[in-house]
Amino acid sequence: MINEEILKKISNCLLDKKLKIATAESCTGGLIAHSLTNISGSSNYFDRGIVSYSNNAKHEILNVQKKLLEEYGAVSEPIAKKMAENIRKLSKVDIGISTTGIAGPTGGTKEKPIGLVYIAISTKKDIIVKKFLFRGNRINNKISTCNAALNMLYEYLRTM
Repeated sequence: MINEEILKKISNCLLDKKLKIATAESCTGGLIAHSLTNISGSSNYFDRGIVSYSNNAKHEILNVQKKLLEEYGAVSEPIAKKMAENIRKLSKVDIGISTTGIAGPTGGTKEKPIGLVYIAISTKKDIIVKKFLFRGNRINNKISTCNAALNMLYEYLRTM
């Protein structure tokens, strides 16, 4: 379940601070954008959400360099950073948030296991990236990633 209480707190913070946000999601498939827009009045702070599932989409839509994708792979800290930074810049918003990971049940390796996720938040002043390793099934990993991203966002907004 998505944490409704944190969504309301995020909504209030974004409204109070007059901030706009955009999302660039891979492993969550738009779940963060969906969750943020479940709050009435979200059009006052939510600009757009991009689901850039493939490497090609990350490159074409978010301008993530092919060289970075080849060097680090889509599920990596540098890609999460670029996704968050570029969605913020392309959308001309205050905050960009991104997710990239391996939801499962296939696609994992020893180096990058199922449940590995990177979440990034980009503002003009900061780029914060956190690494997570979730242990659920595909749906639970997506929900856990969304909740972790929302928690990161709320904690960041509280410190602004």
